[in-house]
Amino acid sequence: MTIIRVGCGAFITDGQGRLLLVKRRRDPEADHWGLPGGKVDFLEAVPDTIRREIAEELGVVIELTGLLCVVDQIDPAVPSHWVNPVHRARIVQGEPRIMEPDALSDWGWFALDSLPKPLTVSTKAALASV
Repeated sequence: MTIIRVGCGAFITDGQGRLLLVKRRRDPEADHWGLPGGKVDFLEAVPDTIRREIAEELGVVIELTGLLCVVDQIDPAVPSHWVNPVHRARIVQGEPRIMEPDALSDWGWFALDSLPKPLTVSTKAALASV
């Protein structure tokens, strides 16, 4: 049976308009830069997942400020299908740091006109929505 999975991400910006990105260690899209986030657990609301995942990955508390887009990521070759709501967010407590070194190798703040490469599919789609 083929399963559609639900992930989520946070489009976190700072006061200078820079975007927070993380570099993935694991597939899908290992060694790509992307929005922090993760898989939605059964019976967990998407906003709760986003806040939990960001706290687990980066050790910060975020405030969600609105839905940016929903990414329909389909790869028939794998086969894989993820639906990824992406919310705008800002950090309200803490400084980002890698909390899950097995999942993430790096993080950083990047100007929207100077993003690292390669970017994940969801990140590209979110940027197209800005």
